[in-house]
Amino acid sequence: MKLLHVFSQRLYLRIWLAVVVGVAALTLCVAWAWKIAEEQRAQNSSTPPSREMVMNGPDGEVLVEGRATRVPGLPGDGVRFEITGNDDKTYQLWLAPREWREGRPPPRDGAVAFWLRPPFGFLWMLGLVGVAVVVGVFPIIRRLLKRLESLQRGVKRFGEGDLSVRVPEHGHDEVADLAHQFNAAAARIEALVTSHKSLLANASHELRSPLTRIRMGLEFMGDDPASARSKAEIQRNITELDQLVDEILLASRLDMREVDVGTVESMDLIGLAAEECARIGAELDLQTDGPLEVQGVSRLLRRAVRNLLENARRYSQGEITLSLARQGRTAMIRVEDHGPGVPEPQRERIFEKFYRLPGASERSGGVGLGLSLVRSIAERHGGSARCEARLDGQRGASFVIELPLA
Repeated sequence: MKLLHVFSQRLYLRIWLAVVVGVAALTLCVAWAWKIAEEQRAQNSSTPPSREMVMNGPDGEVLVEGRATRVPGLPGDGVRFEITGNDDKTYQLWLAPREWREGRPPPRDGAVAFWLRPPFGFLWMLGLVGVAVVVGVFPIIRRLLKRLESLQRGVKRFGEGDLSVRVPEHGHDEVADLAHQFNAAAARIEALVTSHKSLLANASHELRSPLTRIRMGLEFMGDDPASARSKAEIQRNITELDQLVDEILLASRLDMREVDVGTVESMDLIGLAAEECARIGAELDLQTDGPLEVQGVSRLLRRAVRNLLENARRYSQGEITLSLARQGRTAMIRVEDHGPGVPEPQRERIFEKFYRLPGASERSGGVGLGLSLVRSIAERHGGSARCEARLDGQRGASFVIELPLA
């Protein structure tokens, strides 16, 4: 019982045992096949002993007297004897195969001999035994290692961001212990991330109250010229801080899939894009004839388009163009500017939270959450967001949002 318990907890012992049993079975079968082949070879190649023989005629006279020796042959060829008479003459005696005597057709030349003649018969038998061993051992090893594949898929999904994934725990061996440790670690990480997001969201929400009080205090300050400049500077900082709190709060809510971020409804992207382009003074380029309706939260989609347009206005040194197009069952929103552009190695990193291009903080505002929100909003609606070079090859950047059509 203790030995079985040890084997149940040691995966390598079970794999080793399966391989040993398979090799032992193959060895026994090979030995048996070798023995059969050797016996057959010895039977066909050895010189049979000769015996005295006398052949008499119808009236009893002796026709041939001497020694008869059986000549080795192949199965299906009949039986042959070589007779050496006392007169030193050699005679041949041939007996037809049994099939002929029973009225059956004789076998084709070499058909039976091919399967029985060494070493071909031995090789065929060894191949069949090997196939049988492979077929028999594979399900055992497959069953042992199938849980490793399940664990691999779970780790891959966890690495892709699905913190809720857990792997099944079966047995008491190393794989079961590894699955248990992974589930425990995943649960702790998920709890920490959830706690962090909740803390960030609550802290961002609570910051609204003191900001509101500060803004109200500014309204009661006097309008004398001495304090006007300070008041304007404080107001600008409050507005920037309020925007930062709003972005952090929205980012936290988008990261928490279970949090409701608004009512999903059918909306026309053309109307939304026209309003945002008019607000910022961008050019709207419609590359579709019909409406572009998507299912989404109007407030979030408007925020994504606005972030792209404001980001383009912050860096562009020319006109800004917003293009709308239909590509199959996908709506494409493309915002192009004439700014410095984004280096290709940085086109993915700019969508990370709080990441800014070198020198961006010195020449403009923002904390690096705008583009991160754009991607989060797009993914929340089943779409995607990316940055690429301008289609016309000119200097500048092109940001694309893809959303599934309603």
